[in-house]
This record gives sequence, structure tokens and C-alpha cells, in this order.
Amino acid sequence: MNPTQPTTDVRQVDRQLLDQLRRHESMVIADLVDAMGVTATAVRQRIDRMLEMGLVQRTKINGGRGRPSFAYMLSPAGHRQAGADPGQLAVAMWQAISELPDPETRKWLLQRVAQRVGAEYREQLADSSLADRMDSMSHLLAEKRILAEFSNEGSLPVLDVHACPYPDLTDEGQRRDMCHLEQEMLSEALGQPMELSRCQLDGHSCCQFAPVPSQ
Repeated sequence: MNPTQPTTDVRQVDRQLLDQLRRHESMVIADLVDAMGVTATAVRQRIDRMLEMGLVQRTKINGGRGRPSFAYMLSPAGHRQAGADPGQLAVAMWQAISELPDPETRKWLLQRVAQRVGAEYREQLADSSLADRMDSMSHLLAEKRILAEFSNEGSLPVLDVHACPYPDLTDEGQRRDMCHLEQEMLSEALGQPMELSRCQLDGHSCCQFAPVPSQ
């Protein structure tokens, strides 16, 4: 649920490089050649891909004349990409929250999660009209494989979510909790109270989020 997670898939051959950099504070090309058992050309090709994706960063090593030398290390995004899959932990944490006997505590925790995620999305949205922010939000969600679509054809702009974004986290008794979390997250991200105007659980074709009308 982290929106700053890299959205570009990493090739399997590149994960070996990320794993090596994860083991060390920094490495030079020669170190990576020895550790990975491939040519310097292959290492540089992989380094170039990871630099372009923002997963690796480099620092120049002071030396003599000739070709400049660099040391390579993981960027913050690279550390997230190379780390363990948080999916199992996320499922366990979600189930623990859903099983809390006190509904007020459960509601407070869900709101805090939604606010944190929403705040991270908000940082990526330009200071523009609500419709423009909702349109941008639909693209950010799509990058995370959340099937969201913006529409501005009616009296209010709406955001349609065509499938539950986290099916592994919901069972029959938890789906309304996920709807509430999405609503709170979108309200925080867009800087505008949002309401769930339509829901798949009520027989609609999608879940639709719309701004709360001004009183």
C-alpha cells in the first residue's frame, strides 16, 4: 500500500545486482563483476537500467587521470524494491485490525492507515482543481494496478473503482471495512471529503466515489 513503491517491473537478471548492493554499503564495477560472475559490460548494462529506474545511485571516486570511477549503492526506492515482499505481513496486520473487538479502536486504526496512505498520494498531486486532482489520482491508482477511472460527465466528478484493490485482504466480513478505508484515503489524498455513492456490494457495476456535496 505504499504509493512510492517503484511501478516498473525489475528483470530477474537485475535482481541479482540489487541483492548484491543490498549486502554492501557500496560497490564498484570490479566488485560486482567478481560477485556476480558476469562481464563488466553486463554489469554496466544492468547498472544503467537501475540508474534510469531510480533504484541505484552512484558517487564519484576521486582518482587519477583517465576514465572516472564510481561507487554504486541502492537508493531508498532500491531498498524498498530489493526488500522482502510485505504482502504476508500486510495480510496479517489487516486481519488483526479487523478482528479487534472494540469497533471504535478498529475505526481509529483504519482511519490512521487511510490518512497515511492518502497523505503520500497527496504529495504527488498538483495544486489544481478537484477534477484535475481526481483525474491525476486515477492515473496514480492505475499505476498500482488498481482499476480506477475518472469521469466528469455528470453534475459532479466521480472516480470509479472497478474491482476490490486488495482481494487477498478481504473476506465476506471485511469488505465494508475496505470500502471505508478507500473512502478515507481518497478524502485525505484529494483534500476533499469523498463519499461512496455506489458500491459493488449493493449490486452496482463498480464502486463510485464522489465529492460530498456542499451544504
